[in-house]
Amino acid sequence: MTASISDQLTEVGQGALSIVRILRRAGHEAFFVGGCVRDLLRGEAPEDYDIVTSARPDAVQDLFPRTYPVGVSFGVILVSESDLLYEVATYRKESEYEDGRHPSQVSFATAREDVYRRDFTVNGLLMDPETGKIVDYVGGVADIESRVIRTIGNPEERFAEDHLRMLRAVRFAANLGFLIDAETSEAIKRHVANIARVSAERVREELTRILNGPEPRQGVEWLQTTGLLSQLLPEIEALRGVSQPPKFHPEGDVWEHTLAMLALLPQEVRHDRERDSSLAWATLLHDVGKPATRTENETGVHFYGHVKKGVEIAAAIMRRLKFSKADLDVVLALIENHMRFMHVQDMRPNTVKKFLRMPDFDLHLALHRLDCLGSHGQLDNDVFCREKLQELTTEELHPPRLLTGYDLQKLGFRPGPLFREILNAIEDAQLNSEITTVQEAQQLVIERFLSGSAADGHE
Repeated sequence: MTASISDQLTEVGQGALSIVRILRRAGHEAFFVGGCVRDLLRGEAPEDYDIVTSARPDAVQDLFPRTYPVGVSFGVILVSESDLLYEVATYRKESEYEDGRHPSQVSFATAREDVYRRDFTVNGLLMDPETGKIVDYVGGVADIESRVIRTIGNPEERFAEDHLRMLRAVRFAANLGFLIDAETSEAIKRHVANIARVSAERVREELTRILNGPEPRQGVEWLQTTGLLSQLLPEIEALRGVSQPPKFHPEGDVWEHTLAMLALLPQEVRHDRERDSSLAWATLLHDVGKPATRTENETGVHFYGHVKKGVEIAAAIMRRLKFSKADLDVVLALIENHMRFMHVQDMRPNTVKKFLRMPDFDLHLALHRLDCLGSHGQLDNDVFCREKLQELTTEELHPPRLLTGYDLQKLGFRPGPLFREILNAIEDAQLNSEITTVQEAQQLVIERFLSGSAADGHE
C-alpha cells in the first residue's frame, strides 16, 4: 500500500478518511481497522470502514456535530459524515467473559492492546489511511498472503470469549477462499458444543452470510468438518450417505447433490439480499425430507412424500433459527413446489399458466435449474417454462375477470363457498382459451352450475 491510498478509496472510504483526519488534527491517534484493512490489502473495495482511535467517547462526540452513542459503554460511537454512518471505537481491552459473549469489564487501552482483543489475525490490522502504512502486531499480513484464518493468540481463549467466533472462522474461510489454521480448527472441534449457547438470531445471520457468500459449498463443508453442522443443522448432516438412484443422481448421495447445488448457487444471485437468502436456504433445505422417507424395494430407491416431510422439517429448522414468517413462507413455498417442474410439460394450459404466475416464480425456476444442474443436467423443463414466459402475454397469464360475485347474485346464486368454485371454473376456462366473453362465461355457469345437485347454492 502506498501514499496514494486516498486515491483508491471509494466515496465511503473518503468519508472514513475525513473522520481520521479530524481526529488527528485534534491530537488523537486514529486508524482504519479490521475488515476494511484486510480487503484493501487484498485489492477489494470494502463495504464499510471501521475506525479506532485513542480519543475517548466524549472527545469523539465533541469533535463531530452528529453522533450516536450506540455502544458508548464499550467506547463505540457512530459518527455521521456526508450522510453515512461510521463506527468510531476507542482503544479498549476487555476482561473475563462470563457468558460466552460479553466481557465483564471494559477499560480504555493502547492500540496494541486493542488489537489483541480482536478475533482473527486478518482482522487485526491497523492502517494509516493517509500514508497506507500497516501496523501489524499479530502477523495478519503474512496470514493474508498465506490465505489462512488464525485466531489472535490462544484459540481456546478467543472462542471462550465469544462462541460465535467459531462460526465466524468458517464464514471468513469460505467467503475469502482461505484455509482455517490447524490449531484454530482443532479448537473449534473441542469447543463446538458451546455454539448452542449462542442466540439463534446471531447463528442465523452467520449461516446466511455463509450461504450468500461466494463459496457456499466450501462454507457448508467447513461446517461439517469442524463439527458445527451437526450441532446447528443435524438435519443437513443427516443427508450424508443417503444414496439415490444413479439414473437421476449420477453425482451421488443427497449430501453430494446438495453440495453440487450450493457450488452453482452464486451463478443465480440477484443482488437482492432477501431474495438471495431465500433461494440459498431453499437450496440447502430442499431435500431435507429424504433421509426420513427413503425406501428401497425390487423397483429401486424411492423417496415417497419427501417434499411434504421436507417442508415439515424445514419449517422446524427455520423456526428454531427465528426466521421471520415472511422469510419462512417463501422458503417453504420453494421447497413445496420444487418437484412440480417434472410434470410441467404434461399440465393443462390453465395449470401451466397458474404455475408460471406463482409468486416468486423466478426463484422457483432458479431452484429447479440448480436442482437439474446439480444432478442429471437435463434442462428441458427449465427451457419449456422460460419459452412459455416469453410467449405468453400478461393478459394471457392474468385474464380480466368476466364475471364477479355481484354478477353471480344476479344469476340467482347465494354468496358462499360455491362463489369461489364458480369463479375458479370461469378463470380455468379462460386460461384454457375455452371462453373469452361475458356471454360465454354466463353460458358456462348455466350449463355447469344450474343443473341438478350443482345448483345447491342457487335461489
